[in-house]
Amino acid sequence: MRMPTRRTALSLACGLLLSPLALAEIAYVSNEKDDTLSLIDLDSLEVINTLDVGQRPRGITLSKDGSKLFICASDSDTVQVMDLATHKIIASLPSGEDPEQFALHPNDQLLYIANEDDALVTVVDVNSHEVIAQIDVGVEPEGMAVSPDGKWVINTSETTNMLHWIDTATNTLVDNTLVDQRPRHVEFSKDGSLVWASAEIGGTVAVVDVSTRQIIHKLEFEIRGVHRDKVQPVGIKLSSDGRYAFVALGPANHIAVVDAKTYEVLDYLLVGRRVWHLEFNGDESRLLSSNGVSGDVSVIDVESLKVIKSVKVGRYPWGLAVTP
Repeated sequence: MRMPTRRTALSLACGLLLSPLALAEIAYVSNEKDDTLSLIDLDSLEVINTLDVGQRPRGITLSKDGSKLFICASDSDTVQVMDLATHKIIASLPSGEDPEQFALHPNDQLLYIANEDDALVTVVDVNSHEVIAQIDVGVEPEGMAVSPDGKWVINTSETTNMLHWIDTATNTLVDNTLVDQRPRHVEFSKDGSLVWASAEIGGTVAVVDVSTRQIIHKLEFEIRGVHRDKVQPVGIKLSSDGRYAFVALGPANHIAVVDAKTYEVLDYLLVGRRVWHLEFNGDESRLLSSNGVSGDVSVIDVESLKVIKSVKVGRYPWGLAVTP
């Protein structure tokens, strides 16, 4: 682990004297070119620490109880488990080759991991550290999501251009939904009735009815002064109240704000260069974006839909997770 600055050390020391309720939320950001995580204090909006992890960290996600962080160390061919109380790596899970994104089942036990090079989804028990199953999917699997009820896992395959529906009871692939070119990310609505899936090269987002597994709407985006080839949707975040869908538009350097009920694009927010992924803080008053090429995180006030700050992190920030 890199040594904290004097200011960081003082902040951390003071933090030890505070009750857990007084501590600020922390955003964890994976920097894939630095093999590190940047930690941002969401009160001060400053980086307070930098942690060394495995090679090329990309997808990161919290355990349901918030005590652990799972890290896709893609070039290390493993998923690392970090104890957030100590910031120590306490386990390395058998993830299969080149893990990129993953999703944790609501039971906080099963982790579904996309293995991009092997056209597989690997299912790992995070308690026993055992591989439960490996499921053949399309070419270059990436995006992963688990439905709120835990019944479905969806994987996106970038080259096959499909959403693959996996039954979690049997760990079998039961259906496929064809979408536009290079689907990268998939997100369930809070009630589990809809899935939003981005198609990076297609430049679209498909909204899919879970009961029929059919596309019911397709969003397209147009930003004045930005060539349509640069509009490449990747990360998606849906507000819990069902009001907004936020879509990261890659090298267009904007986030689309979408009315999640009418599918109308309400606005485009200018952020850093090559925006990848998005994450809310706990009460969803702020939205964070990881901006790969500019090496920063944009902070958006959700009520006003304004970017309020850019926080410099490491090289090529990719994944985001927020913990109290």
